[in-house]
Amino acid sequence: MSGAAGERPGTPVVLSTSSAYPERTPDAFEIASRLGYDGIEVMVYTDPVSQTADALRGLSDYHQVPILAVHAPSLLLTQRVWGREPWEKLRRAKDLAERVGARVVVLHPPFRWQKDYATGFEKGLADLAADTDVVFAVENMYPLRVGTSEVAGYSPHWDPTALDVPHVTLDLSHTAASGSDALAMAAELGGRLAHVHLADGTGAPSGPFPDEHLVPGRGSQPCAELLALLSATGYPGVVVVEVNTNKAPTREARLADLAQSLAFAREHLSLAAGQATRG
Repeated sequence: MSGAAGERPGTPVVLSTSSAYPERTPDAFEIASRLGYDGIEVMVYTDPVSQTADALRGLSDYHQVPILAVHAPSLLLTQRVWGREPWEKLRRAKDLAERVGARVVVLHPPFRWQKDYATGFEKGLADLAADTDVVFAVENMYPLRVGTSEVAGYSPHWDPTALDVPHVTLDLSHTAASGSDALAMAAELGGRLAHVHLADGTGAPSGPFPDEHLVPGRGSQPCAELLALLSATGYPGVVVVEVNTNKAPTREARLADLAQSLAFAREHLSLAAGQATRG
């Protein structure tokens, strides 16, 4: 595959293809190349290109943007992608990651109605990971809200710090939605922190899914502080910009949001790195 992570010093800053939605997967590669992102995280969804290794490799080679992660179809909106059997979805995500050269598969905890999957989740994930070099990084989620009540939508838990899994994805829009302390969660995870989704959120109630994925700096989350912590502690993974631009009034506005997100990430990662060097 043409292009490689690590050409730019420091932590790679990667674009999630979901950040370009409603534009499609090929558009996300073009945007990442145009703006100077270090790589792509492919969100597997109904777009056939997002599911096809040959097509993704072709886009990666053409745009000189490496694919560094694959997000398994774990969302409610992708429950029919690759069938309904959750382990088969993960096996296919692993195979896709291996074929495109990605190191990480991002996945969500099981939904509470996926009882068999939830019961054997931790052991089954360990068994699946034993046969590959791909890292399965379980993402922190949040409780769902019905009126003034919270509903446990995930099992064994929406918070992977409570799960016996070796690798975790920390998403800052989700910490806002759950009311979690992102810095405390990162500290508790320690070496289990394998992947980061950079976004922002206010935590304001907004229906059952209070998940905003704002451009970093536009919400209440400690985005700058987390980036500084990652840089200062030698975090070995990548930072993935996963923001919501589907309400951008024009393509130019979408590109401006994604350029601002990239600049924010690089600024705060490099500030911490520079301070560490001077120290």
